[in-house]
Amino acid sequence: MVEEAWARDRHALSRSLSPDAPDTVEYRDVAGDFGWIHSYETGSTVDGPGVRITLFVSGCLLRCQYCHNPDTWHLKDGRRISYDLAERALAAYAAPLRVMGGGLTISGGEPLLQPRFTRRLFAAAKGMGLHTALDTSGFLGARADDEYLQHVDLVLLDIKSWDPATYERITEQDVRPTLEFAERLARLGKPAWVRFVLVPGLSDDPANVAGLARFVAPMRNVEWVEVLPFHQMGAFKWKALGLEYKLADTPTPSPELVERVLGQFREAGCRAR
Repeated sequence: MVEEAWARDRHALSRSLSPDAPDTVEYRDVAGDFGWIHSYETGSTVDGPGVRITLFVSGCLLRCQYCHNPDTWHLKDGRRISYDLAERALAAYAAPLRVMGGGLTISGGEPLLQPRFTRRLFAAAKGMGLHTALDTSGFLGARADDEYLQHVDLVLLDIKSWDPATYERITEQDVRPTLEFAERLARLGKPAWVRFVLVPGLSDDPANVAGLARFVAPMRNVEWVEVLPFHQMGAFKWKALGLEYKLADTPTPSPELVERVLGQFREAGCRAR
């Protein structure tokens, strides 16, 4: 039943599994009776506390240059499943996840493109006694109303850049909605981990890092700033999809660069790792 519901292996290429899916940009998730899912991963220890199941949904409005799953950008590339089937699949994992102090993380793609569907899954997970985490860019944070956030224990917030021009270069979108969502989470006291992907020559400018550090440091709800070194694990998908991969010649950041950036966050008063 679980394999029927969620395709396994987020590293596998997913393409045209639901050719009749709605247009991604115009999609409005009204009832949440169905969702489009790319894949899932069990045994995750990096997407929240404990051992977790991470669900990767389809559909995203950002076009990040370093995206390692560009096959999550469109709803049509995910598998359409009913909410009832997804809930039963989650229930199959609930008992061991509780024992291991873990829970459900919903990632993507962008979970807030499908807010009704993902909210229902978070509510179901809470009913099963599981910890819940939302992994989001924050660009659609306005779609997560207070009722939605009541079912979320932790927000993993990806802030790609502080500098607006750099953010737009990375994502083709505006940074302001993400920063506004971060400020709202701070007002609500909602626990958050801020994630920053460190890309040499793109997001590593000291002024950019310093600006983000100054922004995050006063936020008492931010438990961690996580510096994630850039990698090219998803480059093969760009090629398979006929997309230009602009970072083909960009290296993984050196240990010295990672330490410099971690130091900037720590000096500003952030807990960083």
